[in-house]
Amino acid sequence: MEHDQIQHRTTFDFVRYANCWEDADILVAALRPRPGSRVLSIASAGDNSLALLAQGAEVVAADLSTAQLACLELRCAAFRQLEYEELLAFLGVQAADDRLATYASLESDLSRESRGFWAAHSQHVAVGIIHKGKFEDYFRMFRTRVLPLIHSRKRIAQLLEPKDAATREAFWNDSWNNWRWRLLFRVFFSRFLMGRLGRDPEFFRYVEGSVSDRIMRRARYALTVLPTDCNPYLQYIATGNFGTALPRYLRREHFEAVRSGLERLTLFHGPIEQAAVAHAVDGFDAFNLSDIFEYVNDDASRGLYGELLNVAKPGARLAYWNTLVPRSCPAEFVDRVQPLPELSAELFSRDKAFFYCHFQVDEVR
Repeated sequence: MEHDQIQHRTTFDFVRYANCWEDADILVAALRPRPGSRVLSIASAGDNSLALLAQGAEVVAADLSTAQLACLELRCAAFRQLEYEELLAFLGVQAADDRLATYASLESDLSRESRGFWAAHSQHVAVGIIHKGKFEDYFRMFRTRVLPLIHSRKRIAQLLEPKDAATREAFWNDSWNNWRWRLLFRVFFSRFLMGRLGRDPEFFRYVEGSVSDRIMRRARYALTVLPTDCNPYLQYIATGNFGTALPRYLRREHFEAVRSGLERLTLFHGPIEQAAVAHAVDGFDAFNLSDIFEYVNDDASRGLYGELLNVAKPGARLAYWNTLVPRSCPAEFVDRVQPLPELSAELFSRDKAFFYCHFQVDEVR
C-alpha cells in the first residue's frame, strides 16, 4: 500500500478520543451485526465496537494507539465486574468519589500495557475516563470559555428541551443563531483551532474549503431537523456529560448483551489492514471504518480499501464517514462492490453526531 500512512505523520501515544464521536445507532443499522457474523472495527475509545458486540457478533477492534486500546480494555473490565449503575459512575456519567478504589478492583483484568498506561494516568480514572481525551478537552474549552459568551445557561438548557420540528426551527431562528454564535463558532471550529486543539493538523492535510462552514451547516441540521433532547453528542458538548441521553453501548437495555459478549472481542494494536490479515480466518461480514480513508491521499485510500476488500465475505458491508474529505468506493472496485446510496442517505439523515458531511455504506457483491 502507498506509504502515506497517518501513523507516520502524527503521534498516537495519548487519548485523543475518550468517547466515540460517531453514531452507533446508524452504524448498527448499516452493518447488521448478528450472532455468527464477524466485524472488523476501528477501536477508538471502544464505544462502537461494544455496540456491535452487543448484537451478537464477533468483533476484532484495531487501533494504532495503545492509549485508545487501554480505554477499551478498561471499559471491558468495568462491564465484566460492575453492575450497571456502578459502571456509569466509574466511567464518569454519574458522580463518584471512589473511582481509584474501583479501578484497583478492575486492574487485574487488564493487560500489562494497559496497566502501565493507567498507572501513569490515574487522574484520568479519578475524574472518569469518558472526560479525559484531547477531543473532549476541546469541547470543554468550547463549553466553558466560548459558549457562555454566546448564550446564557437558561438558553442552553432550553436548547436541550423536547420540541417539535417547527419549534426547533423557530428556536434556532429567534433565539440561538445570533451574530455571536456565527462568529465564535466559525473561529473555534476553524481548521486551525480544531487541528491544534481538537484533533491533529495532519488529519486535515487533504481537506479543501472551509471546515467551519461545513460543520456549521451540519450543526444547524442537528439543532433543527433532529430532536435535541435525546442526542448524546449534543448533550455532552453543551453540558459536559451525557446525562439523560446515553450513547448506544451505555444504554441499560444493552448492558447484559455487552457483558455476556466480551469473550467474542479481540483487540489488535496496529493498522486495521494488518488486523484484517492477522484475523482473516474465513473473512469478515462487516467493517466499521470510522473516517480513516480521508487521513491519507487518494492512492493510499484506494490501497487500503482494496486490502480490506480482500478479506470481505460476499454480502459484507463497509461503513465509513467522511468528515471533510469526500471518499467513496474506488472506481476499480465497482465490479466487486455495490455502493448503497439510498440506505447511506437515509441513515445519514438520522446521524446524531453532526461533525460529518457524509456517511457511506458499501456492500460486497
